[in-house]
Amino acid sequence: MHERPETVTTVRPWGTFQVIGLGEGYQVKRIAVLPTKRLSYQLHRFRAEHWYVVGGVGTATVDGRSVHVEPGESVDIAVGIAHRIENTGRDVLVMIEVQLGSYLGEDDIVRIEDDFGRATAPE
Repeated sequence: MHERPETVTTVRPWGTFQVIGLGEGYQVKRIAVLPTKRLSYQLHRFRAEHWYVVGGVGTATVDGRSVHVEPGESVDIAVGIAHRIENTGRDVLVMIEVQLGSYLGEDDIVRIEDDFGRATAPE
């Protein structure tokens, strides 16, 4: 059994994330997206993701299709599928992200579009 990692807040231009669970083949993050911000439109080569919204509202885009999300709703993203989340509300959008895959490093991000001028690199 793996121990819970130290909760470290990582700051990004769109908000913050904390790794709250980590084990063989999985990682769990708490992601907070600031109002009017969105993550890169991106894909991952080695991991799938499951998002569960716990606070705020937003728009999830997966493979070019957008859907409104709010607390209690979830989104599944398969390996290699382009995706992003955008905060469309006035409050912070908070979601729990479960990653499953053979490699879970931050360098497994292929950015397709980015509001902050970042090239393919760690999110």
